Amino acid sequence: TGAISSLQRQIEIQESELRRIRSEKDLLQRQLREREAQIKAMCDKFCRLTDEQRQEQITVMMEEENLNLQQVVTEQESQLAEQNKLISELQETISQLRAEAVTTRLQLLKHKQAHKEIQSQAEALQHKELQTRVALEHISSKFERFRNKIIQAAFSVEGSRDPVAGLTDDEVLEAMQKIINERTEFRRKLKNKGSK
Repeated sequence: TGAISSLQRQIEIQESELRRIRSEKDLLQRQLREREAQIKAMCDKFCRLTDEQRQEQITVMMEEENLNLQQVVTEQESQLAEQNKLISELQETISQLRAEAVTTRLQLLKHKQAHKEIQSQAEALQHKELQTRVALEHISSKFERFRNKIIQAAFSVEGSRDPVAGLTDDEVLEAMQKIINERTEFRRKLKNKGSK
């Protein structure tokens, strides 16, 4: 946003300079027309004179004035050419600044869009994380209930000792394995005796 504001200020400065130069150009053109009108008026005035000597003096004066005016015209034409060149350069600079401003706006829009996408992805990840936590809590609860059932089954057998608080998973597995082994052995003995 700062870059765009800076470019806009530069464009305003360049356009102001362009208006000033065009104003100077118009002023020079008016002065040129005024000089041409003065020459024409002098020519008309001197044409009405009839005295030869005076006519000669007037002719000399007119030639001098013409030379001066031609010099002024040449200088003003040169200034106008420089002003026109400067105007072209300023217009080119303004076009470049406007193009830069458009590019900067497009980049800003892209950054905003990327930021929105990242924010949307972050929200989706947070939602997924919440779902995963809920699922994990559910699985943990089911596992704890299953573990308690195993403990109850393992220590409810006749002759087994009461479970102590804070049993480890290895101790629970060991108790279950003991029950399985005993039942397997009991089944084998029954089979050997021919009992169904």
